Amino acid sequence: MPGRGKHRRPSRNPITRGVVAVGTGGAALTLPLLGATHASAAEPQSAPAAQTVPAAQTVPQVAQPATSLTYTVAKGDTLYGIAEKYDVSGGWKQLYKANRAAVGDDPAVIHAGLKLKVATAKAAAEKKATQSSAPAKPAGGVTRATPAAAKTYANNLDGWIREALDIMAQQGIPGSYDGIYRNIMRESSGNPQAINNWDSNAAKGTPSKGLLQVIDPTFAAYHVPGTPYDPYDPVANITAACNYAADRYGSIDNVNGPY
Repeated sequence: MPGRGKHRRPSRNPITRGVVAVGTGGAALTLPLLGATHASAAEPQSAPAAQTVPAAQTVPQVAQPATSLTYTVAKGDTLYGIAEKYDVSGGWKQLYKANRAAVGDDPAVIHAGLKLKVATAKAAAEKKATQSSAPAKPAGGVTRATPAAAKTYANNLDGWIREALDIMAQQGIPGSYDGIYRNIMRESSGNPQAINNWDSNAAKGTPSKGLLQVIDPTFAAYHVPGTPYDPYDPVANITAACNYAADRYGSIDNVNGPY
């Protein structure tokens, strides 16, 4: 991707993705209403039967106390994805804040084997149980939690493109599977860690990176919110490149050579 991408303005209609927190309900207790009794020397009267509140009104709400767990980072994980998976209150930013000493200064870079403290809630266990009943993922694939939808994507080129297309559809970024695939194969041969250290962009200190060979200034300008801020992340790289191509060429489908 040419260096001129760094001078482009960001797309005007990014859609940020918010993360919803689970609250707790307070238990409610309703006492029965008792009728008054009267005593008479001439004619004793028995106390009337106690009036009770219908059972439907006395069911207490169950509180959902927050819990914590230790999560071991796997290859391909992101703070955003982990926060989504466990319904972390405050999202990935809170998760990063709680683990900054372990993660370091760059929240976009976490390494496999890293131990993270994750504050979750009871609802997360219910969510996990629901996801476990979903169709089995493809062999060699992993589940990636993203704003796209409650879908699973294979951790390969096909899965990255399909996940990117779902995110692009939500944000109105044009592009087709064939257009993305064609350009990826020309730019990186499908290697998300590809980097060009010899062309004019590299000479300027901004080498092209990732599946669609995006330079850092262009990635920063066209990064799609809700994806990891990492040009080597396959989905983040595809969506940023397609966002740039849409702004400059109308669609990644119109790109048939170096861009």
